[in-house]
Amino acid sequence: MKNRIKINIADPEAYKAMMALEKYLSQSRLTPIQKELIKVRASQINGCAYCVDMHIQEALEAGESPRRLGVLSVWRETPFFTEEEQAILALTEEVTLIANHVSDETYERAAKLFDEQYLAQIIMAINTINAWNRIGISTDLQPE
Repeated sequence: MKNRIKINIADPEAYKAMMALEKYLSQSRLTPIQKELIKVRASQINGCAYCVDMHIQEALEAGESPRRLGVLSVWRETPFFTEEEQAILALTEEVTLIANHVSDETYERAAKLFDEQYLAQIIMAINTINAWNRIGISTDLQPE
């Protein structure tokens, strides 16, 4: 494994900007479980082992069940997720796989369940973890 840059050392201001998004999201209306479901699911799709590992641990610490985390990649096939969580997970998948665009159906489903500010916070949480995934993958971060 080659040594790659550590963004927080190579460009502390860029890292600080990313952490500002995290601080904003920590004060958002999203529940800790909602935030971790977004982070784990996007990280699974993006193949970021570092983030999957970290956010599964954080989800467990926030009270998420191992059973739900175990079936998160097939959430549509289970009865374990609430209507709100299903809307969040569908939006997470479509924003993460943005080349396919976000369908009107997925967006409208979320817009019916969440007010505009809450929906904006969900979208920001999805985009933030996608940015972290890209940092983790491009710098070859590995789970400890």
